[in-house]
Amino acid sequence: MRAMNIDGIGMTSQRTRERLIRRLIAQGIKSRGVLDAIRTTPRHIFVDEALSHRAYEDTALPIGHNQTLSQPYIVARMTEALLGGGSLNNVLEIGTGSGYQTAILAKLVKRVYSIERIKSLQDKARERLRLLSVFNTQFKMSDGSTGWASTAPFDGILVAAAPTKLPVDLLSQLSPEGGRMVIPVGEADHQELVLVIRDGERFRQKKLEPVRFVPMLSGVIRDC
Repeated sequence: MRAMNIDGIGMTSQRTRERLIRRLIAQGIKSRGVLDAIRTTPRHIFVDEALSHRAYEDTALPIGHNQTLSQPYIVARMTEALLGGGSLNNVLEIGTGSGYQTAILAKLVKRVYSIERIKSLQDKARERLRLLSVFNTQFKMSDGSTGWASTAPFDGILVAAAPTKLPVDLLSQLSPEGGRMVIPVGEADHQELVLVIRDGERFRQKKLEPVRFVPMLSGVIRDC
C-alpha cells in the first residue's frame, strides 16, 4: 500500500473536512459522537490516490470490484440510526468494503465484527485500520447474508449491501433485548433504508429513507 498522509493537505485538509461536517449538520445529522468520528477519520486514505481530492465531497466513490465507498451522509445516517438506542458493545458490519465505515464504528462501539466477501478489499481495509491504530475489530471472509453466528448475538448490525428482503439469519443474530439493525432493502431501482429493532421474538421495522446500494450477493471472491 502506498505511503499515506493521514493529516492531509489541500483538498484533504482539516478545513475541507469541516466543510463536510457543516453539510452533514445541515442535512440533519445531530449525533455529536457520529460527527466527531467523521471529523477525525481521514476518508482520503480509504480511496485510490487519484480520487483523494474528492474524499470530503458528500458523494459515493468507487473502490473497485463494482463496489463503492458510501456517501458520507449515508454513513452518518446509518451510524446515527444504529446508535439511536444508546451505546452498543458488539456490532456486526456486513460489507467491510474500504474499511471506512468500520473505522467510524470502531470509534463509537466496543467491538466491531466485519464481514467481506472480496478478499482484496478486506486486505486493504485491514492495512488502513492498522495504519490508524484501530484494533477493536475482527474480520471474516464470508457471505454476509449468513452473518457470524459464533459471535452472536449482536447489539447492532449494520449492512452495506441490499438484499431483496430481510435476511432471516441476520434477524436471528440480533440481541433479543433491543438489538438494532440498519439495512437497505429492495430491488436495484427501489430500495429503502430500514431500521429493525428486536424485542424478544418481535421485530419492529421503520423505513428511514430511499437509498441506493450494491445488491447483497452470495459467495466469496478470494482471487482478484
